[in-house]
Amino acid sequence: MNFETIELIIEDHIATLSLSREESKNALNLKMCLELTQACRLLNDNDQVHVVKINARGNVFCAGADLKERPHMNEQEIVARRVAGFTAYASIEALQMPVICVVQGAAFGSGCEIAAASDWIIASLQAKFKYPEVGWGTVGATQRLPRIVGRRMAKELLFTSRTFDAQEALELGLVNHIYELADLEPQADTLAKHISQCNPLTVRLTKKCIDQGLETTREGAMAVELLAIQENLQKTDWKAAISKFSGNNKP
Repeated sequence: MNFETIELIIEDHIATLSLSREESKNALNLKMCLELTQACRLLNDNDQVHVVKINARGNVFCAGADLKERPHMNEQEIVARRVAGFTAYASIEALQMPVICVVQGAAFGSGCEIAAASDWIIASLQAKFKYPEVGWGTVGATQRLPRIVGRRMAKELLFTSRTFDAQEALELGLVNHIYELADLEPQADTLAKHISQCNPLTVRLTKKCIDQGLETTREGAMAVELLAIQENLQKTDWKAAISKFSGNNKP
């Protein structure tokens, strides 16, 4: 778990994945793309990880793509770099366990994509968000954003490249909760600890049902949930869980 651009710590069933290029405002470069992908593969193979928390070192969550890489790239290299970024975002999205993104400061471009690939976002009151792709003369962030905030608002945010604050992100549904900066990490820790104490298979199946169900018909979604219910009954001690919940110690 030795990385150059990120840090990965696993403790008490909670994995903390931290963007760690503070000197570059955690800008996403090729190395970070590859390491994020690698870290996600390690996490998906680790049954002891029940929840993942993504945060960042310093005052900035992620300033976006590291544009210092681009001037010396040709078109093929640019495309390859963009694919590496897409792969990193998809790897976060494909994590089987819940992913909480903790945005303490500015999240621009790639920072927004990393956050949007998580299951939900909590942010500080100081957090800022921006999708600068169109202003930079490139195309990006066209898929997750409209699925979260809707088609019309996504077009506004992308076409104008305007910066919006945590309160507006909350109102748009991009962010789930906002807190004072001093309370942000404690709140994230409380959330992660609560989830880590739930049955990990039940949590993973629930996430799978939501993600797969939204991509199919209502009938198809019901089939996905029924299969998950059956797997959960077969592989967990659900009777003990219900007995504990009801206050009855007898199975």
